[in-house]
Amino acid sequence: MNATAFVDFRQVWLAYNDELLAEGKFAVEDINLQVGEGEFIAIVGPSGCGKSTFMKLATGLKRPSRGTVHIGGQAVTGPLKITGMAFQAPSLLPWRTTVQNVLLPLEIVEPYRSSFRQKKAEYEAKARALLRSVGLAGYEDKFPWQLSGGMQQRASICRALVHEPKMLLLDEPFGALDAFTREELWCILRDLQAAQGFNVILVTHDLRESVFLADTVYVMSRSPGRFVHQRRIDLPRPRDLELTYTPAFTDIVHELRGHIGAHRQAVGASA
Repeated sequence: MNATAFVDFRQVWLAYNDELLAEGKFAVEDINLQVGEGEFIAIVGPSGCGKSTFMKLATGLKRPSRGTVHIGGQAVTGPLKITGMAFQAPSLLPWRTTVQNVLLPLEIVEPYRSSFRQKKAEYEAKARALLRSVGLAGYEDKFPWQLSGGMQQRASICRALVHEPKMLLLDEPFGALDAFTREELWCILRDLQAAQGFNVILVTHDLRESVFLADTVYVMSRSPGRFVHQRRIDLPRPRDLELTYTPAFTDIVHELRGHIGAHRQAVGASA
């Protein structure tokens, strides 16, 4: 067992309320996961398998019914300040400009909140530099309705990273985008993570996305969700999009699809 794991789930079970717990009906069961500092992991599986429930446990929005969750060596007992989150819907505030949306965590998360007024110019310069790094130079003072979906998602990722979290949690962040924009954002995320070294937990339905970005991919079963397969992605970094057309890449994608398909058939046969 990895004693220095940054993310450490030990025999974690979650039922959403006491009635379901009494009936033994769990959303996820027997989750064991140890992730080293700076690692990028992806979780894949069918709809309703508990991927988003896992994210709530990792952020401290939900506490386990059984077992323990530690992040960065600390027991998770409530919402974490050391994480940033981005979801499928960018959820930018329409009355704030792009840079104002990105600054939002610095206004509400300590230690930045207490010094926001005094350091606003410094923080704004940081936010603008982050937006430039993801290709949004010239759009910092536009409103969300003036941005494309891909631009909004870039801004959402910047907002999740502006307070320099140790871990980024991504729940289907590119699912609503067209294929070209999605691949463009894969490369932006790849470069940000390589430069800053934060941990990433990515929940996705896209197996190509998981193999391109992650160090390790975990396959989750249908509800009650549990990990049924773990695949280390031993493709060299930095990875470029040409890699996604190679036999080595497609073989891993097919292998993961096979594990998901085999589990579906096994569940269907036992139903």
